[in-house]
Amino acid sequence: MNVIGTVGLPGSGKGEAANVAEAAGIPVVVMGDVIRAECRHRGLDPAQHHGRIAQALREEEGDDAIAARTLPRIREATAESDHDDDTVLVDGLRSTVELECFREAFGDDFTLVAIRAPFELRAERLGERGRDDSDSDLEALRERDDRELELGLGETLERADVEIDNTDSLAAFRERVRDVLGVDDGTGESDADAAETADVAGAADPGGDGA
Repeated sequence: MNVIGTVGLPGSGKGEAANVAEAAGIPVVVMGDVIRAECRHRGLDPAQHHGRIAQALREEEGDDAIAARTLPRIREATAESDHDDDTVLVDGLRSTVELECFREAFGDDFTLVAIRAPFELRAERLGERGRDDSDSDLEALRERDDRELELGLGETLERADVEIDNTDSLAAFRERVRDVLGVDDGTGESDADAAETADVAGAADPGGDGA
């Protein structure tokens, strides 16, 4: 088993890293799906109550509640995977408590990857993504950053085993993610052709945060 977790602030590129994994046939487990499922279980709209239910789960079941609920999803994804080395990507760690939960469960089979990008670049990507009005609101992004950091995301970033600097082209970022995943692009393209294709794609779909 090879479990690779990602951590990063909003807009850093976690979502694009997950896209790269899926394109390579590697299953992706999104930690936020645990919260969305619990929202629906309680008859609530995940878009409106995601943060409140995440906090409620931590208060009711402990700070590692979301990670603990994610563990069976990881094992299920690994068991069902057709990938040769049973690799699975876990999208969206936020705290050192979650990190310790995964390291206790998977030991040396767990690798934490920090994805980094400066605030201005992340804000630009989120504005282009435009999922909702908050994506273009710089003050809302700063507040979201603060909430994430209060949960311990900053310390979790510092404890990562591998770092990816997502300030270059989309092609360069995707290639770095594939290196970490241990896969190639599977297209048969030359490096130059692949870079040109990815740069064109990046103009329409910049790297972003999947959470």
